[in-house]
Formats: sequence, C-alpha cells, structure tokens
Amino acid sequence: MAKSRLKICLSVSAMLFIIVSIVTIALIFTVFKPKDPNIVVHVEPVDLLSPDMPIIMNISTLVTIGNPNFGSFEFKKSYSYVTYHDTVVGTVPIESQLVPAHSEINVSTYTLMTVNKLINNPDFWKEVVPGYKFTLISKAEFPGKVIVLKYIKLKGTAYNTCNITVNMAPGSHDVKSICNSQIKIH
Repeated sequence: MAKSRLKICLSVSAMLFIIVSIVTIALIFTVFKPKDPNIVVHVEPVDLLSPDMPIIMNISTLVTIGNPNFGSFEFKKSYSYVTYHDTVVGTVPIESQLVPAHSEINVSTYTLMTVNKLINNPDFWKEVVPGYKFTLISKAEFPGKVIVLKYIKLKGTAYNTCNITVNMAPGSHDVKSICNSQIKIH
C-alpha cells in the first residue's frame, strides 16, 4: 500500500515538474524574450551656414528611450559619436539612467559639435549646395544590466545607430532622425 502511494506521489511530482518546466520555457521564449528598445534623437536646429558660426559649439539634444520589455534596463554613462563620412564631428555624453519596464524616459544632453571638421570636409559642400541637406550618423553603445522581477540581473548592452538628416534650406532648419536599436543579453 505504501509503495503504491509513493509511486503516485512521485508520478504527480514528476508531472508537475514537467508542466512547470514547459510553462517556464514557453514564457522565456515568448513573454520575457527581450525586445529592442526604441531610441530617438531630437537635435535642436542650427544654422551652420551662418558667418559667425563658432568652431566648436554645444547643440541641445534630447534622447528619448522607450523600453517595451518586462525588465528594467539600467545603463552606465556612455557616449554617442556623431560622424560625417567616417569623420567624427561630434560627441554626445549620456549620463547613467534606469529605464523602467514598459516605459519611456527623456534624457537631456548636448552634442559637442566640431563645426570646422564638418564644413572643411569636401563632401559637405557637394551635399549641401544642391539640396541644403546633409546626413550625419550617430552610434552609441549602452552597457548595463537588465533587471527582471527585481531579482534576476543580467548583463546587457543596447546598441543604437541613427541617421540624422539636417535640412538647412532658408526658413526650414529642421533635423530628422531615423534610429535602429537592439539589445543583446550577455
């Protein structure tokens, strides 16, 4: 009698273990699967063709970071590098932040732009003269940690690349960015 109860108890325990394992694996590969962050860069328009333009200037920049995941992401201080035809023309310091799960934050910062590197590039005038537009590329890495359910902490890095189109047409100084972001868990 005791042996049959032991067999039933072990069978039920094994079945429960299998069911919990299957549900856990299904959740990991569906609900808790990391989704790429949404990062958008907003840059204050500046007239770079002004005759009194300084050689180096700070441009107000706002970085919007959206986290569609169930886990929070806390990243360390990082820098984004702005390039024009493979020449670094600006840097953007981004302070450490916590991006809570299913939320969006705005990070106010600035772009330290080396204007003379930009306008002394021969490609700049070839691009600006016909259409008053040029494109910059911004790349950033955000090393940090992913925090799931307040107890599980994993190392991760968010990568971001933005194409920033600057329109300098008279009366229309606007800046548009199209960004591609992804997160990798280590």
